[in-house]
Amino acid sequence: MAEELYFIKTNPTIAKINLYNKLTREEEKVIPFLQEDSKVSLEIIKNKVKDSVEELSREELSSIFTWFSNTYPTDSEEVKTQLFINGLDIFYEIPKEQNIQSFKDILSDYEKYAQQHLDFMVNAQNFNQFLVYGLFFTDIALEEKGSCTVLSHYLKADHASLYDLAEEHFRNKGSDRNIAFELQHYFGELYDLTKFYKGSIIQLYS
Repeated sequence: MAEELYFIKTNPTIAKINLYNKLTREEEKVIPFLQEDSKVSLEIIKNKVKDSVEELSREELSSIFTWFSNTYPTDSEEVKTQLFINGLDIFYEIPKEQNIQSFKDILSDYEKYAQQHLDFMVNAQNFNQFLVYGLFFTDIALEEKGSCTVLSHYLKADHASLYDLAEEHFRNKGSDRNIAFELQHYFGELYDLTKFYKGSIIQLYS
């Protein structure tokens, strides 16, 4: 699979059964993708999955992701299907290095301005607040050029403090209109896909 930023929803109940059983059945296949002391690492991963897949570290999740990707090297859709069957749903992705870096930059600035750290695995409600902020920030950038979105205008009344935060950030930093246009598309779609979701969301680079 190409180098992208993947967004993943978890299903701990399915992972507890399917992923645990797959890891147990295919130990010899997964071990080459684990860190040093791989047999010990595998047992730790299996125990975490048996409890909750959301206890896995970024490195452990990346190892599982790499294992699946190498199992189906020419079929990225099959990778997603198999991950979904095993409790990890890749529901969205951002391609292109420039877009990913710009997304990371806005996330980093949000964490600084909002004084809230969003780890690689984050509560959907907290992630959704960031997405609203991202919509506002990119909308302000586009508004400077005479463009505006209905979604951002609709959300403004319920998220005045986030809008003020985005406005302050924009005044201090500004944004490239072309990048803002691309990113707003991502923020809008991610918002729609997560606004009613109650679980955890994983951001995974691969």
